[in-house]
Amino acid sequence: MLNTNKSLPNYASDSNPTLFVPSFDTLDNTREKQTYHLNRNGYSIHIVNSLKHRIKANTLIKRMYASRGYQTQNASIFPPSPDQITFATFIGENIIGTVTLKNDSANGLLADELYGDEINLFRNNGKRVCELSKFALDPQYSSKEMITSLFQVTFLYARNVLNTTDFFCEVNPRHAGFHKHVFGFQPSGELRTCPRVNAPAVLLHLELDHYATKHASALANINVS
Repeated sequence: MLNTNKSLPNYASDSNPTLFVPSFDTLDNTREKQTYHLNRNGYSIHIVNSLKHRIKANTLIKRMYASRGYQTQNASIFPPSPDQITFATFIGENIIGTVTLKNDSANGLLADELYGDEINLFRNNGKRVCELSKFALDPQYSSKEMITSLFQVTFLYARNVLNTTDFFCEVNPRHAGFHKHVFGFQPSGELRTCPRVNAPAVLLHLELDHYATKHASALANINVS
């Protein structure tokens, strides 16, 4: 069974995809972050940490949000924030998928605007919460494997580096079934209207230990070195 309190161990195998932790770089003046990098089946996933890639990721987010009829003014990963990390899926130099991980802080989470009471129940019980937002996947290239890989790299970073215990995300109700079926998210808040994108939203929750236990074999194939 996967150890739920420590970083995942190495599994040395040439046949397994490898998640590299090659270096540390400065996130802000007080804390550091690891640069996670996954290579797998012709695509790669890593943290967006250059202006060039941030612009590309931001362009994809706005394009995909606009295609769904969402407002795009607030759909941005600018300006960079010390509490926010964006992961991207690359094919060559093209970014075809993104997700943003927001760590809890004095500024709170985006979802606190609508669901602060629900999230505070977890905070008050000593949970370390993070938020997933700005999901954007180019349908021309993305696949279930790429989506799952992007989520799992983000999951490993949140759990191993930030010591996160629980994920929250606001999604359109028509996407809630996918998040429940593929990742195991469960509803945690009633239907409301998200003013940032002017669209209906529900709050979803995922306990990271539960996901780690259920998907131990898949996570073991992503090697941390």
